[in-house]
Amino acid sequence: MENSILDNLDYDADSGCISFQDVRYMVMRPDTVVDFQKAVEVEVGDRVAEMMMAGGYTGGSRSSTRYKEVFNYSDEEIVAFMCTMGGEIGWGKFEVEKLDTEGKELIVVVRNSPFAEAYGTADRGVCHMIRGVMAGMAAGIFGTEVRSEETLCRARGDELCRFVLQG
Repeated sequence: MENSILDNLDYDADSGCISFQDVRYMVMRPDTVVDFQKAVEVEVGDRVAEMMMAGGYTGGSRSSTRYKEVFNYSDEEIVAFMCTMGGEIGWGKFEVEKLDTEGKELIVVVRNSPFAEAYGTADRGVCHMIRGVMAGMAAGIFGTEVRSEETLCRARGDELCRFVLQG
């Protein structure tokens, strides 16, 4: 099956680096990230959600800026590309439920989040990295800070994870 991201990764054996469009990436098991998340939760409690979101935010913001500047993607193309990329790098099946650039609202659903799967049962949303990436992307296309919320999460027993972003 074709995968536009994996098919276009560059691997440099001498440096041990993997990159896509001159941006470095790495392959990591979901349970590695989730076990880190759980360890930090023990130390700092619920604040870990915002901390992990901040990391995702940086990636989403930098990626959306790059796609706009380098590839001249429209806002809609950025969202479509990043949602496709999310699936192609194994973060689940992303679908845009709503994109209203004028009203500054984006709703994305994700089926099979590896974060929710690795986390197990929870009483709240646990896909903070995805929420952060979506928030960084939305802030970039809306040109303003956004509020980001995971309203459904597979770890809570919901069928899928749902992210609502509003500027």
